[in-house]
Amino acid sequence: MCGIVAAVGQKNILPLLVDGLKKLEYRGYDSTGVGFLQADNHIHCERSLERVAQLEAQIQAQNFTAHVGIAHTRWATHGAPALRNAHPMESHGNGFDISLVHNGIIENHDEMRAELKAAGYTFTSDTDTEVMTHLIHQSLTTGLDFYEAVFQSTKRLKGLYAIAVLCSQFPDRIIGARQGAPLLIGVGKDGHYLASDTSALLSETRKVVYLEEGDVVEIKVDGYQIRTAEGEFVTRDVFESELSADAVSLGRFAHYMQKETFEQPEVVANTLEMVSGAQSINAGLFGATAEEIFKRIDNILILACGTSYHAAMVARYWIEEMARIPVDVEIASEYRYRTSVPLPNTLIITISQSGETADTIAALQHAKTLHNGMNASTLSICNVPESALIRQSQLRFLTRAGPEIGVASTKAFTTQLSSLFVLTLVLAKVKGRLSTEQEENYLKQLRHLPAAMQQVLSLEPHIIDWAQDFADKHHALFLGRGIHWPIAMEGALKLKEITYIHAESYAAGELKHGPLALVDADMPVVAIAPNDGLIEKLKSNLQEVKARAGQLYIFADRDTFIEPEEGVHVINLPDHAGVLSPILHTLPLQLLAYHTAVARGTDVDKPRNLAKSVTVE
Repeated sequence: MCGIVAAVGQKNILPLLVDGLKKLEYRGYDSTGVGFLQADNHIHCERSLERVAQLEAQIQAQNFTAHVGIAHTRWATHGAPALRNAHPMESHGNGFDISLVHNGIIENHDEMRAELKAAGYTFTSDTDTEVMTHLIHQSLTTGLDFYEAVFQSTKRLKGLYAIAVLCSQFPDRIIGARQGAPLLIGVGKDGHYLASDTSALLSETRKVVYLEEGDVVEIKVDGYQIRTAEGEFVTRDVFESELSADAVSLGRFAHYMQKETFEQPEVVANTLEMVSGAQSINAGLFGATAEEIFKRIDNILILACGTSYHAAMVARYWIEEMARIPVDVEIASEYRYRTSVPLPNTLIITISQSGETADTIAALQHAKTLHNGMNASTLSICNVPESALIRQSQLRFLTRAGPEIGVASTKAFTTQLSSLFVLTLVLAKVKGRLSTEQEENYLKQLRHLPAAMQQVLSLEPHIIDWAQDFADKHHALFLGRGIHWPIAMEGALKLKEITYIHAESYAAGELKHGPLALVDADMPVVAIAPNDGLIEKLKSNLQEVKARAGQLYIFADRDTFIEPEEGVHVINLPDHAGVLSPILHTLPLQLLAYHTAVARGTDVDKPRNLAKSVTVE
């Protein structure tokens, strides 16, 4: 979602702020802005409804320089994308001038707005953010120090926020705070920084301090101090980020989505490194107490959103078949708004790329409350080691996808699937349902998986040809059976996300129960055809499409004996991965969506109306 960068430095910090915003463009945004102190300590703000490059041009055209500043990319929630709603927000008068940027949503903004209006404040935007700006300003006018004014103001806020605040009367510092939305400190030689994502600061520092819930921080050129929600000053660990500037550069690729699609063999190998190099697997991969916990669990509840939800659906097939443990998969944004029945001895699993997905965090908290006293345990599968989900869970497994910039998830999904398969094997082994021979065989398949993925990616030229057929279409249907139905769902999601083609996915057996009415010569039907126990059933479903003049595009395993003919297009995958087939079949669907988007000329990495990290409900 929205992105924050802030800096107090010895040199001109405007290039750093702009570079940081460029690194955060992947999160999705409708407007962008920067606020900074000029030489006379006057706060100047520049805003744009265009890309960050336009904001950069505005700054360069006026030869601005500054040593203290805040910057923001906004994804509209409260108020339409408009300059009046673009951050930074400002509040002036009574000898104080402040500027503020904000990620998140303030739930009690209506109540606070009415109170502040009654106190004489005028609102010029439609945002909830402006409430915080005036509230902090009001606190300053009562005689509070800048740090204390922000600290006290946050006590009155309900909801999620990460903020960075600038005040002309305190020109040597910036105050930040977080509650439910990510914010970190960058520790540098020539200054200190705040950001919502480590990638925004890589050009300046790799040393970061992750703020905890409720923390309020003050940064200056020569240091920083942190207060907890209770007001105590604390010291938090400094981490050396493993990210590099190269990790967030395009290199030879045209788009981040293409780059990240082709990184999948490597990042899956990295994720599986501790497993593929071993002769056996053990529960310790998920934490010191994992074996004890896994032995006693009788049920599993998985909470996830979007692409991670599709990974969870695949995991349900794997876990129930191999470990024989009942699995319930819930869309995190829906789970806590219905009456559900908690079961004792449940393992609650959350899946998230960022670990900051607001719906998933809230669902985890609700699940903990619901299962209180029922011997439940928690496990998070995530790509960010210091994220909120990881900190709130007993057990963890870190995917090693690296930074994923493209909004449409690719490598995060396949590393999640790889991790979930490892979890399946561990659960099956702990429950005594995995023989030594089976374990050796599955480990062999995992070792071969990255090479098999590389072979599938070599099909790109053939998929480019298919993408030309899809480019002028308005609708598409995706079919799969069994464990490949969630993969069909993921394929449909990818196509609609970045091409804006309406796409639906169905379990192929459901064709005759409604979707068949949509099939005609203008609606391409994509089918996943693995060589498994359901292949003959799937062939019958495909005949139903063919008989109605539908155009079939089939990704098939070897030896499925599906031949191309008029209206039937077939690409055979070069390898058959058995139980890992869902991972292999994901790749061509990603490439189909990508190249169709390129052919249609859409903004592949930053599709309209979408954001990468969904940190609001």
